[in-house]
Amino acid sequence: MQARISTHRVPRILAAWLATLLAIGLWLPGGSRAVELPVELETEQPAVLITELPIELGTELPVELEIDAEVKAGDELSVYLGTYTRGESRGIYHCRLNIKTGQLSQPELVAEMTNPSFLALHPSRRFLYAVGEVDEFQGSPGGAVSGFAIDEASGRLTPLNSQSSRGGSPCHLIVDRTGRNVLVANYGGGSVAALPLDADGKLRPASAFVQHEGSSVDPRRQQAPHAHSIHVSPDNRFAVAADLGLDKLLVYQFDAERGTLAAHDPPAATVEPGSGPRHFAFHPSGKYAYVINELASTVTAFQYDAPRGSLTALQTISTLPNGYEGNNSTAEVKVSPDGRFLYGSNRGHHSLAVFAIDKESGRLTPVQHQPTGGRTPRNFNLEPGGRFLLAANQDTDNVVVFAVDTQTGKLRPAGHEVRLPVPVCVVFRQP
Repeated sequence: MQARISTHRVPRILAAWLATLLAIGLWLPGGSRAVELPVELETEQPAVLITELPIELGTELPVELEIDAEVKAGDELSVYLGTYTRGESRGIYHCRLNIKTGQLSQPELVAEMTNPSFLALHPSRRFLYAVGEVDEFQGSPGGAVSGFAIDEASGRLTPLNSQSSRGGSPCHLIVDRTGRNVLVANYGGGSVAALPLDADGKLRPASAFVQHEGSSVDPRRQQAPHAHSIHVSPDNRFAVAADLGLDKLLVYQFDAERGTLAAHDPPAATVEPGSGPRHFAFHPSGKYAYVINELASTVTAFQYDAPRGSLTALQTISTLPNGYEGNNSTAEVKVSPDGRFLYGSNRGHHSLAVFAIDKESGRLTPVQHQPTGGRTPRNFNLEPGGRFLLAANQDTDNVVVFAVDTQTGKLRPAGHEVRLPVPVCVVFRQP
């Protein structure tokens, strides 16, 4: 007797049990049938045995057994969604993404706060931090930075404390790679700050603050500095702040132990006048970096010199398809986990621009423009495995799931979305 058994994600003892059933001549006359397996076998979930029948006792059995298990805990990721709290939105929401199917659960409110428009996860995955994009905090000028403890089982958030961001309208924040500091960019204030963290995740008052100075060529958007994002280098030695109002990527020497931001030489990299740099991403190799330019609807690629902490422009390329003449501004930029593709969001064209990254030069080649299934995709994110992308459409109150072709980088709708008022940030948390 011969049989072929598919044992993908099936414990060895279960595979042996299935083979035994065949060996003793178990069959179900009349075509394919389904049998629920007993849960006392060493399976984490009930499974279904599918047989291609009929068969006769005593004959060779070219039978394939196919196991379809229910969703396991490891098949889901927590997703935290930041919003603007106008209309029906009340703060930070939580849902779960099935990384096998792309299905999202219905978002649930897990923390009430005003305008948590950008979120960042602590490296320990125990804490979540959010900007409060406002202009006044506890009666003084400046926005808010708030910390939360994460409940492992439910995903719910417990408030820890809040501190001033030291500038108006904070719009972006990160936790440094050691988990000792939150770095925040204040759009309205045109400044950046570092806030130390205690071991219990609580925020201390800012230990570093830098006020940007200057302007650029756009009379409407660039009359003053507007820090739009801040990131740390792969080795955690430098912080890079994209300032839309200055057309610069300002580089600071960052000391995680002391929580300081110091002047660096060279102090900045520049983009073309009027570009309006917004968000920034390092390549996983550490050799390249990319900034998406909000006003010009372009992406600029840089060579990154890690020892010197310097950026050298390589290329600037449009995020829009040839022939498009409508209004547009860009928002988010991400590099795929394997470093092969770059994604950027278009608000106006309402699409995700996909580029292939040349591993030898870091330069970009257009691959696709995928509609986001809504309007104004202010933010999106790739899950850590790189198989799904979630796009938050600010003006149509929906978060849409896209499947990623990891060979070509192309996106296709996964057939799943959820409704949520004014979603503007997507953060994943692995168990």
